[in-house]
Amino acid sequence: MPGEIAGLAIIDYVIIMTYMVGVLIIGTYYGKYVKSAGDLFIAGKSLPFWAIGMSIVVTDIGAIDFVSGAGAAYKYGLAQANFDWIGSMPAMVFAAFIFVPYYWRAGVFTIPEFLGKRYNTAVQMIAATIWGIFLVTMLGVMLWTTAVMMNTVLGWNHQTTIWLTAGIVGIYTVSGGLAAVVMTDVIQLVVMYVGASALLALSFWTAGGWHGIQERVLALGGEFQNHFTLYLPHDTPTPYPWTGIVFGLGIVLATAYFCGNQAVVQRVLGARSEWDAKGGMLFGGLLKLFIPVLVMIPGIAALALYPGLKEADTALPLLIKNVLPPGLTGLMFAAFFAALMSSVDSYLNSASTLWTQDIYGRILAWMNREPSMKHTLVTGRIVTAAMILIAGLFAPIIDRFETIYVAIQTMLSMFQGPTFAILLLGILWKRATRWGALAGLILGVGSALTLNNAKGLFPSDSPFLFVAWWSFVFSLIVTVVVSLLTPAELPEKIRGLVYSQVLRDDELQQVLKERVGG
Repeated sequence: MPGEIAGLAIIDYVIIMTYMVGVLIIGTYYGKYVKSAGDLFIAGKSLPFWAIGMSIVVTDIGAIDFVSGAGAAYKYGLAQANFDWIGSMPAMVFAAFIFVPYYWRAGVFTIPEFLGKRYNTAVQMIAATIWGIFLVTMLGVMLWTTAVMMNTVLGWNHQTTIWLTAGIVGIYTVSGGLAAVVMTDVIQLVVMYVGASALLALSFWTAGGWHGIQERVLALGGEFQNHFTLYLPHDTPTPYPWTGIVFGLGIVLATAYFCGNQAVVQRVLGARSEWDAKGGMLFGGLLKLFIPVLVMIPGIAALALYPGLKEADTALPLLIKNVLPPGLTGLMFAAFFAALMSSVDSYLNSASTLWTQDIYGRILAWMNREPSMKHTLVTGRIVTAAMILIAGLFAPIIDRFETIYVAIQTMLSMFQGPTFAILLLGILWKRATRWGALAGLILGVGSALTLNNAKGLFPSDSPFLFVAWWSFVFSLIVTVVVSLLTPAELPEKIRGLVYSQVLRDDELQQVLKERVGG
């Protein structure tokens, strides 16, 4: 058809290319402000709350969530929305008032660095290695998700899509660091919300509104009768029983994610003030309330329009292809790229920070070498470039996984419970010791691996929510027991890092001011 190329109108291509070039220009612009490792990794502590909040949202909601979130809603219904409603706002409020102030006051670049200050180098290195491997793996997952969608809808070659995306994101992340990442995230959030809103409105209209969607889905009978139920029974065969949602997600996975995920927390570490750090997390929580409406509802609308899909993850591409007119299709693809690039740049920047500061930096410390500011900056940029290259090479391997979303949640459940346990005790309980944390982390990860491979122990075939909860509880117990059996940490070592001390001791308030240059 004249005016169309590979399923898209020329105007769609113009919109997509304009967006990509614009993001590249804006992102590289911030490179002129990067003079040190602090500028590269935490934006020189200059970020305002509104930029932090918007960046947190698009860091969390990426291309994977657009495709797999809508696909999961297609397959399981509204229960999927709990990952944002129960799994975001309560956890983000908790993070804002309990964890964020201590991270920011400690003046650290990473969460493992905070654990190193609170406990010891061994805990720091283990946590950094786990998170470093996970973040690089996630980069590969994100690149592959985009390649699959572009191939399915437009017929683009997988490798072309992977390296085009990696090239654009890599250039401005290497150049401008966290400042470039956050400011491009602001633009990407706007594009993402506008594109997703257009798809939501037109899919609603095509399916006959909310009433029409309900009628069509309920008429399918069987497993679809619970599609509009927010809390599923404990014995449901789906991965989302209410017990797992409340305990595994609400208490452990969600809180651990927003309190202990380097890719999320790194934004608040770059805040220009403690108020901006807290406000950014809370503003992000407010924006996250709209995500289920923008992502999950179109997935259920797709079920009403296209029942019987063999692959639930094709629901969103089908909607985009069949519902949106020229122009809006390009805008939706720009929104999809925005979701992808905002997550890729965030995970890339955080992965390079972990590998540079917590691993390479500690190796130099053991060698009694003090790197110069220029050396650390150059190393950080080299590591950033290496990470995106490794992720691009790794991306095709993701095709071996059957369900990407469950695979990601399962990976997180392997270590987020134990990590959250030692973080929580480290901030709230002054008696927690380095040996307690080390035992809690190692044995907790071991328990998660054991529980995940125990057949028939849990009602769901994908028991990641239960694994997260019980590995968290086990790590808490181990950390407490071992801490009580080992010598307490010296007061000077944990000064300003434990909640109860800060509340009671006026002298410590002055210490905290000194730590942040107040």
